[in-house]
Amino acid sequence: MGEKGHVKVFGMWASPIAIRVEWALKLKGVEYEYVDEDLGNKSEDLLRHNPVTKKVPVLVHDGKPLAESLVILEYIDEVWKEGYYPIMPDDPYERARVRFWAKYADDKCAPAVFPVFSTAGETQQKALHEAIESLRTLEQALEGKKFFGGATIGYLDIVVGWFAYWFPIIGEVAGVDIVNARNLPLLNAWFQRFLDNDVVKKTLPPRDKVYELNRARREMLLSAQSS
Repeated sequence: MGEKGHVKVFGMWASPIAIRVEWALKLKGVEYEYVDEDLGNKSEDLLRHNPVTKKVPVLVHDGKPLAESLVILEYIDEVWKEGYYPIMPDDPYERARVRFWAKYADDKCAPAVFPVFSTAGETQQKALHEAIESLRTLEQALEGKKFFGGATIGYLDIVVGWFAYWFPIIGEVAGVDIVNARNLPLLNAWFQRFLDNDVVKKTLPPRDKVYELNRARREMLLSAQSS
C-alpha cells in the first residue's frame, strides 16, 4: 500500500472521542504523527488548525486540517480505500444506517450516561434507567451480528467503541453497573469482543489514569452541586 502524504493527529490521551481517529488509522495501517494536547493550555497549532470549535480531534493531512471525529472517519475511509481495511459499508443504504446509529449514539446515548456519572441518589437511579433504555435501543443494531459492522469492526464500532472501555470505568467511579450481561447482553458481549481486538487494545489509555481522572471530575461535579 502506497503512501498518501503526511498525517498528523491532534488528540488528548483521555479523550474517548479523539481515540476514534487513531483506531481508524491503525485499522487502515496508516502511519501518523500524534500530538497530545493539554486542553487547559491549547497549542497554537491546534487553534490554527481548528479555529472554529478549538477541540480535538483534528486530522491534518498534507497540511489540510479536518475537525469533528465523524467527518474525519469518513474522510479516512475515502482516502485510504483501495487495498485498505474497509470502515464504511459499500452499500449506500447500509452507509446511511450506520450514520443514523452513530448520530443516535452521540446525541442520545452519551448524553444519557453523563447524569449517571454526575449525580447521586434518586436522581442518579432515574438517570441510570434512562441511560440503559437508550443503550437498549442502540443494541438493536447489534442483533444477529458479531460487531456493529458485521463480521468485523466497522464505522459504528469505532464510533461507539469508547463505550466498551469508558462506561465500566464511569460505572465503577459512580458506584453503578451501566452495562452487564443481564440488562444489555448483546452490548455486554460486544464490549469484550471489541476490547479483545489488538488494534483497539494497544491504543487504549492506562485504566488507572482514566479512573483517577474521572474520579476527580465526579468529585468536583458533586461538590459544585452541594455548594
